[in-house]
Amino acid sequence: MYKIMIVEDDNSLCKNMSERFEKWGFETCAVDNFENISAEFTQKKPNLVIMDVNLPYFDGFYWCNSIREISKVPIIFVSSRDTNMDIIMAMNTGADDYITKPFSMDILIAKVNALLRRTYSYSDETSELIECDGVILNLTDSSIFYKEQKLQLTKHEFKVLLVLMKDKGKVISRERIMRVLWDDDNFINDNTLTVNINRLRMKLKGIGLEDYIVTKKGLGYVIL
Repeated sequence: MYKIMIVEDDNSLCKNMSERFEKWGFETCAVDNFENISAEFTQKKPNLVIMDVNLPYFDGFYWCNSIREISKVPIIFVSSRDTNMDIIMAMNTGADDYITKPFSMDILIAKVNALLRRTYSYSDETSELIECDGVILNLTDSSIFYKEQKLQLTKHEFKVLLVLMKDKGKVISRERIMRVLWDDDNFINDNTLTVNINRLRMKLKGIGLEDYIVTKKGLGYVIL
């Protein structure tokens, strides 16, 4: 389990971020002592830091630079300050990414997962996410998130959506999808595929994703 340290003096936002990250299987910790964030970092030993710029005592740039003196742990700034100079300052002090407020928690979670994969080079699918136009597919529990809504998928629905999201913008033939769905216990024919596509579309429509999967007649399916 990866631990995320949230350096945010807005208690409501900090709590909201913590709850959302914990839903995705992360451990979180918040900063209690803004006078010495480096000491808290050393004590709590997080795998990734999310930090605001505007903080009591010293700003986030100061603390990012301080953490960089002792660690290469990934750091993402989340701030209402959106000038080019702020972003340049963040990068120059050692940040890995910069997101401006207001922001999408779904996008932040996707960025966190991508950064953790690059940093710690884990190849399994634990807590791995695929993001596609605001739709996030969780490879761990076969669920998707869209606009604060979570949807559970069956094994076949998950496999269909996975292959389409991985090749977004490319038309995937029915034959290829049937090969993906086939396993030792189930023979997938043309009718079975149609049933699974229709069920998946109905589920997606229920969370506001109507026409998310587009049919290309005689060719297959695509997410545009």
